[in-house]
Amino acid sequence: MRPRIDGDSRRKHARRPRAAATPRASRRGAAPRVVFFVGSDSDLPAVEPALAVLDRFGVSNDLRIASAHRSPESVRAHVAHYEAGGTQVFVCAAGMAAHLAGAVAALTTRPVIGIPLASGPLSGFDALLSTVQMPPGVPVATVAVGPAGALNAAWLALRTLALSDDDLAARLLVARSETAADIARKDEKRRAPRREA
Repeated sequence: MRPRIDGDSRRKHARRPRAAATPRASRRGAAPRVVFFVGSDSDLPAVEPALAVLDRFGVSNDLRIASAHRSPESVRAHVAHYEAGGTQVFVCAAGMAAHLAGAVAALTTRPVIGIPLASGPLSGFDALLSTVQMPPGVPVATVAVGPAGALNAAWLALRTLALSDDDLAARLLVARSETAADIARKDEKRRAPRREA
């Protein structure tokens, strides 16, 4: 049984349904490949789109609410549990003091990605510095403040997993090709009326 915490996000916030092919940790008896931590349930809307990216590629994932300051023992227990089960990447989202990613990085040698959230009087600048300014030997791969940063955290997790997953690497190449083709279609659509004139 995985340890649960009060106010688990899956009870309070319904996520959109996953595709049927998505591997679930409970089905294969192992920890999810990617685990997200948020310090508060108010942070959930910021990371839900990132989870959807992982779902799109069928990458098993979980999300936990645990605070580096208010529930440090929960953070320690969760990291130990997921690491022992085989989780490969941790992603942490926090605002203001934003020590969650650093705290997780201090507890594991697995890759940790930090998402600084825009909150408080400094609008995320404090969270950015708190997340990115880590001491040597305890790295946190920090993405941008805001929605684009949260999405890139998911894409960075996918690229990390793809280093040892040829099928996932191939699907990432397909996704990039589809994005390029979509941009080309939009450009062609915009230029067509000018040619007709």
